[in-house]
Amino acid sequence: MKSTHYFTDNRELPSNRVEHSFYFNGLKFTFITDDGVFSKNQVDYGSLVLLEALLQEDLKGSLLDLGCGYGTLGVILGSNEPQLDIHMTDVNPRATELARLNAQKNHVPCKVYTGDRFEGIFKTFDVIITNPPIRAGKQVIYNMFEEAFEHLENNGSLYVVIRRKQGAESAVKKLNIVFGNCDVIHRDAGYWVLKSSKKLTD
Repeated sequence: MKSTHYFTDNRELPSNRVEHSFYFNGLKFTFITDDGVFSKNQVDYGSLVLLEALLQEDLKGSLLDLGCGYGTLGVILGSNEPQLDIHMTDVNPRATELARLNAQKNHVPCKVYTGDRFEGIFKTFDVIITNPPIRAGKQVIYNMFEEAFEHLENNGSLYVVIRRKQGAESAVKKLNIVFGNCDVIHRDAGYWVLKSSKKLTD
């Protein structure tokens, strides 16, 4: 039986597209979503917490939304931070098709990739953000952290949102191992926003 998980290739799942509107930071966004993608009917709270934290950061250069789903984070950040060069990627072709549509619909220039983590991406970024697929399991998420380190520019940063009860404390430990640093920069309703920076010395 074909998987219906949002973190897999589930394009054989029957389509049932819907549209919903959402306001953030005084701007209105309209998203097209479908069955088989994460948080189909509304922007999930974890993404909101991450967005609030990111708008307090001095973001510059190129940004990758890793596991972008239908494009919520990349589209909203692209509108609020037009200086950013937005890239988005997801393993789910249905999600990336929607991400492209939603970027166009909300007038956000970006590049969207389809692949497992960094598959097909041959560049590095100043910022990588992720609301990781908890149901995919800890090993998948930790692999995302390790590969993010390799795809960051020196002094670039990874931002992760994760609930405390779903492994935020162990994620902090893992990020400290991978990056040598990890700060909890925001907490809200059990969600933690984690920041780790790539700091290479000569």
